[in-house]
Amino acid sequence: MSTVTSPPDTATSPPGTEEWRLRVTGVVQGVGYRPFVYKLARELGLSGWVRNDPEGVLVEASGPDAALAAFAAGLKDRAPELARVDGVVVTRGLPAGSVPAGPFTIVHSEHSGARTALLPADTHVCGDCQGELRDPNDRRHRYPFINCTNCGPRYSIIRDLPYDRPATTMASFTMCAACKAEYEDPLDRRYHAQPNACPDCGPRLLLTDREGRTTEGDTALRGAAQVLADGGIVAVKSVGGFHLAVDATQPEAVALLRRRKRRDSKPFAVMVRDLATAQRLAVLSEDEIDVLRSPARPILLARKQPDALPESVAPRNPNLGIMLPSAPHHHLLLDEPGLEALVMTSGNISGYPIAYRNEEALEQLFEIADTILYHDRDIEIRVDDSVVRLSVHDELDAPLLQFVRRARGYAPYPVDVGREVAPAVALGAELKTTVALSHGSKVFLSQHIGDLKNDETFASHRRTARHLARLYALEPRLTAHDLHPQFRSTRAALDGDGAGDGDGAGRAVVEVQHHHAHMASCMAENHVTGTTLGVVFDGFGYGEDGTVWGGEFLLGDYAAYRRVGRLRRLPLIGGDQAVREPVRTGYALALDAFDGDREKAVAAFPALAALDEQQRHVYATMAARGINSPATSSMGRLFDGAAALAGVCSRAEYEAQGPIELEGLLARDSTPEAAYRFDARTPEGEPDGPVEVDPRPVVRAMAADLAAGLPADRISRRFHTAVVEMVRDRCRAFREETGVRQVVLSGGVFLNEFLLLNCLTGLTADGFDTYVHRQVPTNDGGIALGQVMVADARTSPGK
Repeated sequence: MSTVTSPPDTATSPPGTEEWRLRVTGVVQGVGYRPFVYKLARELGLSGWVRNDPEGVLVEASGPDAALAAFAAGLKDRAPELARVDGVVVTRGLPAGSVPAGPFTIVHSEHSGARTALLPADTHVCGDCQGELRDPNDRRHRYPFINCTNCGPRYSIIRDLPYDRPATTMASFTMCAACKAEYEDPLDRRYHAQPNACPDCGPRLLLTDREGRTTEGDTALRGAAQVLADGGIVAVKSVGGFHLAVDATQPEAVALLRRRKRRDSKPFAVMVRDLATAQRLAVLSEDEIDVLRSPARPILLARKQPDALPESVAPRNPNLGIMLPSAPHHHLLLDEPGLEALVMTSGNISGYPIAYRNEEALEQLFEIADTILYHDRDIEIRVDDSVVRLSVHDELDAPLLQFVRRARGYAPYPVDVGREVAPAVALGAELKTTVALSHGSKVFLSQHIGDLKNDETFASHRRTARHLARLYALEPRLTAHDLHPQFRSTRAALDGDGAGDGDGAGRAVVEVQHHHAHMASCMAENHVTGTTLGVVFDGFGYGEDGTVWGGEFLLGDYAAYRRVGRLRRLPLIGGDQAVREPVRTGYALALDAFDGDREKAVAAFPALAALDEQQRHVYATMAARGINSPATSSMGRLFDGAAALAGVCSRAEYEAQGPIELEGLLARDSTPEAAYRFDARTPEGEPDGPVEVDPRPVVRAMAADLAAGLPADRISRRFHTAVVEMVRDRCRAFREETGVRQVVLSGGVFLNEFLLLNCLTGLTADGFDTYVHRQVPTNDGGIALGQVMVADARTSPGK
């Protein structure tokens, strides 16, 4: 929360001149803050100076008491749009003559001292720059790298702090006289805009086809537009990496992209020309419009307008991922006649991180793209698009913004956890991973990195950690990692290479159970302390008993927890193959519900007819004997199985396809329905163990509804409501036993909007203090934050 430390009321202070020092912290570099301070000081008739330094912005000012008081207040209240002022701390009564007389000035940056200034995130193209981009009389007309202090690339091009041009990837471009004059004029919109450039001195746009033929500048851009109009695929270098683009209105082009990218069903995101186009394609509230138009320019999951785009863009999904242009050449492409909406999906080959270097794009992306539109301004660190959703409910005071993926526009802004924590690096999870580094009360959470399935993504994971540590001159004392012994990040931590910087050998290493990290992450961003009940539902996490967890009720705090409840275990027939074929999990659920009777199980669920007789026999044997069928308490796998049994998804092409499509049947309507009922009991032989939540009655009730001809959308709503009611029942029971009244909801299953909204409002109605994620993803993208908190609590004396 922003704070302003202001001088006392000056109404009764004696008149006269005073000299003040003002320390401004937050996102105040690279966002036009010094020119703003300069103009404000001159407006108020103050003398003095302002400069950047590693802690933020430092000001010394001289003038009348009242003017200085107005100045101090204005430093926060009138700050530029891109600034985030966390604090203005005033030191009054400097020795007489400390502040030089004469006009207020901007002085050179100071490079020594602790680095606590916050890095600016990459932002959109501001209105002024868009106007110049389209003005035939402007010298930057149609220049695809136009920017100013109010917009443009930031984090993705920064190599070091303070944020000055020599410390960015723009260092190799020497400004022409006209650009340099703008850069040095405090009254100009481009004063110290580090990426400042023009067609005479800045980066160039290039277009290369499969035969190696290359064009430049506007010819390159118009050539790319023609390929898109003709139904081809263009790889486009954007702010933080490459996209793969096709015309979203052409079904054949979308189908071609799906074939080449080997992505049959996963929804694509769409970039649209302007807000009017967005409103033709999606149903948007005023709050959603504000999110779309925010400087971060995220992908927003919004309700589709019926038949506005080919169904193949986002099949069997009520949502459309939609975004506005975030770079000048995006605007120029979409300005071309007929190109009002482009599929813009990650520019990578399957299983690899997005390409962000020209050489890797030219080497890899011709597997998919017909041509590649790129430029010669390097990207220092890859940054994916952010993905968000805004959810509404009658019982919520305001819409709930939830991150599906936190990256461009938001990273690497820190989370203030409300307490001092030990300097640590946390390595996150194996999937959807991020890294986190802590300093004071701030935890710097990286952008989304991806799944650590290959060497390239793991190298990106290490590079991102090193980049953050270098920028903030952080020296972690702790390395926190997941409990799973086979995770790449775990092995790196145990080998003494925690952040990939070679310095991990001297750090304490703390292992953190996956679901405890989820719980701690939600607690931290909400500043929750003390004994808490964590409801943590996801697909996979290594448990302390060596089994796969994922449907957990945990009681504890940052330092320790106790597992007080869990979902009844079911066998993952074939291990990871069951994730790709949810019909296997559906079969395991049906067998369990009907006491192992294969005939009853298959007769109850027509979807199981997809399995032939041999498969049924083999899978039943594997489940019964535990052959390559690890036991799991995963709520994500329960949703997989329910989707398969309801006939929604028997084989998954992308992660959580079954649960997403099962929820999709609800059409973003969170109205509950008469629910199925879970049982709950203490398992035999475990009198002191966690309560077991039993889904077998739910599965049998689903079978009865299918036999009665109930449609899949009604079955889905009853199943979802059953999970909500089970959560409420269990939390009330645990409160009776323990007296604990605060609950956090975390884990990837809580990306399910119906589940999240109804658990949040239902538990609140039940008298709980209920907390959910609002600053970091509830999925594994938020794990690293929780790992920092647990590692700190377990190693810091007196905590």
